[in-house]
Amino acid sequence: MSVNRQQDLPACVRHPDRPTGLRCVRCDRPACPDCLREASVGYQCVDCVADGNKSVRPARNTGGARTRSGARSLVVVPALIGINVLVFVLTAFQAGSITDNQRSDLFVQGTLIPGTVAAGEFWRLLTSGFLHFGNYGGYGPVHLVFNMFALWVIGRDLEVALGRARFLVVYLLALLGGSTAVMLFGDPMGSVAGASGAIYGLFGGIAVVVFRAKLNPAPVLTLLGINIFLSIALPGISLLGHLGGLVIGALATAALVYAPRQQLVRFQTIACAAIAVLLVALLVTSAATMGIHCEITSTELYSCYEV
Repeated sequence: MSVNRQQDLPACVRHPDRPTGLRCVRCDRPACPDCLREASVGYQCVDCVADGNKSVRPARNTGGARTRSGARSLVVVPALIGINVLVFVLTAFQAGSITDNQRSDLFVQGTLIPGTVAAGEFWRLLTSGFLHFGNYGGYGPVHLVFNMFALWVIGRDLEVALGRARFLVVYLLALLGGSTAVMLFGDPMGSVAGASGAIYGLFGGIAVVVFRAKLNPAPVLTLLGINIFLSIALPGISLLGHLGGLVIGALATAALVYAPRQQLVRFQTIACAAIAVLLVALLVTSAATMGIHCEITSTELYSCYEV
């Protein structure tokens, strides 16, 4: 026996007589297919498209128009890129070298070393996500360049799709997720730094948004697969940080885009808070069972010993 569930679907905001299971990825309002337009990530309703077109300006010397589709509203992604670049400049200035910036006091005190976190230096869980090695793989500051390029390419679409505050929540939870994975399974004496964990969280977030919008996931999954392969194949990359960020970023984004329309904000807040509490619980458990204190010298020699 089949049951008609169409009556349980919400109505399109512009056509109340049309039940629909589709939503705008920008405002999350129900919209029928006639009221949706394809965007860079998913589909947006005609109202959000019209709002984005307010930023259209005539192209100089061409007589045409240039659509920026919400790019003018980007705030978090440029801010994160600016912070990462600024921190890199500060570490290079302190070390007196772009390629040996890991010798700076700021880098030494901020990089993620599980043993020191277990000893109480919990700030490293977040500060490590804004530090980048200046001579990664012998090719200069490509660590920073690659991460910031990925943050711009992926983050600008996800910030528009989720909104500024929600995007920042996903980014920070993914960063903490990558650090948690390193704490649970990484080398207590290892030094880990970089924004890759948070960026992999954005990869997971984009994949969730694509599935939610019922788009073809093949391009996103292919890109994600290539990056995971590189994480395994290339030396000196924290696969744990990448996978931890990926999983938490996907979970946090799913909590946002699959939240029920009724009590939307409340559900999203509780779900993201629950993820944060879970990560904190795992970190506290890891720190308690590790039982290691580490001393760091200015020459990056890490000496660890059992309590």
